[in-house]
Amino acid sequence: LGAAAGRLRGSFFVGRRIPGKFLEMEGVGNAVQKKTADLEHMAEVLITGEQLRLRLHEEKVIKDRRYHLRTYPNCFVAKELIDWLLDHKDAAERDMAIKLMQKLLDHSVIHHVCDEHKEFKDAKLFYRFRKDDGTFPLDSEVKVFTRGQRIYEKLMSTENCLMQTREEEGVKYQRAFVATEFIDWLIQEGEVAIRSECEQLSCRLLEHGIIQHVANKHHFVDGNLLYQFRMNFRRRRRLVELLNENVPLVPDSHESPFCLRKQNSDTPNTSFLSVSPTKEIKIVSAVRRCSMSSSCGSSGYYSSSPTPNNSPPVLSNPKSVLKRSITAEELVAPGAPYMKKTLTIVGDAVGWGFVVRGNKPCHIQAVDPSGPAAAAGMKVRQFVISVNGLNVLHVDYRTVSNLILTGQRTIVMEIMEEIHF
Repeated sequence: LGAAAGRLRGSFFVGRRIPGKFLEMEGVGNAVQKKTADLEHMAEVLITGEQLRLRLHEEKVIKDRRYHLRTYPNCFVAKELIDWLLDHKDAAERDMAIKLMQKLLDHSVIHHVCDEHKEFKDAKLFYRFRKDDGTFPLDSEVKVFTRGQRIYEKLMSTENCLMQTREEEGVKYQRAFVATEFIDWLIQEGEVAIRSECEQLSCRLLEHGIIQHVANKHHFVDGNLLYQFRMNFRRRRRLVELLNENVPLVPDSHESPFCLRKQNSDTPNTSFLSVSPTKEIKIVSAVRRCSMSSSCGSSGYYSSSPTPNNSPPVLSNPKSVLKRSITAEELVAPGAPYMKKTLTIVGDAVGWGFVVRGNKPCHIQAVDPSGPAAAAGMKVRQFVISVNGLNVLHVDYRTVSNLILTGQRTIVMEIMEEIHF
């Protein structure tokens, strides 16, 4: 009886410990998810800060300044920057601009030139981006992020067939890569020397929210499972996104080489903004051309982010913005209700800011309202006639995209726009 009681007691205590173990594992899982979310937010802050830094350099807001016989290189005046943010619609009011810049300061993206102020103040104080003075803290987390960005850019900027439409468990995924092929490519590119190091690096990229299993079911393993880049480093960020910490990261489609920003991830098809500037021809000076290469797949946009219920990604094919199909002959026919315009667009840090679609002729499907193309006068439903002097009336949008991506930072496009009488 005593032995039996002991066994019963042991069974009882074991039974009591199991739920606790489940709770402990669940707590660990929640902690991992929170850490991943924090890392993703940090990455978004760094990308947003870098895009702002490039813009401010181009606009000469960042420059050498003197105060009390001392020169402070590559800095900006806080008060002037807030004015600039308001003028460029990056903030609705001064308090919001202060909060946005404080977010960059809290993440060590910027700092006071003498480190005397831990708060961003609406005053004539000098601040500087740490990347401009070499004081940016490269901790282990940031190093993973910067390495992931370098791998992403290298992969996007080279001719390869690593990322393509692939199938897993009966579901097709665009821009997916096989784990073992990804590791082969990393070794070939000299990122790592041996496969075990590759697998460790890939695991860290996944844990930092840079890549993910296509259905968000597996960690990274060296095998035949499919993975995708979850983070789009080239997407043009809005500063106001810095204040949305609790909004889960929803990556934009990588399929477009021009990386449009979406207005609302829950809005289907109409989520892309379009603009109608009043100026017909305008030369836009932007930051610099992004080193993009086109690897457009199908005609649809694709979201690779996992939904809250962990369902697999879905395809979303936006309907054409054209009211009816137009042939190349109709566009150039004498008396046709179309007017030719010439747009000169200088790409910035994340591209040119538009999406081209269609075939013989191509048309403008969407325009980023804050991008270089919009400022140059580009609008949706315009038809592309030539790119940098080459007639493209009788080619598809992939060819047009390739012409742009393999050309210079500045592109000159002839377009046809319908005349409304």
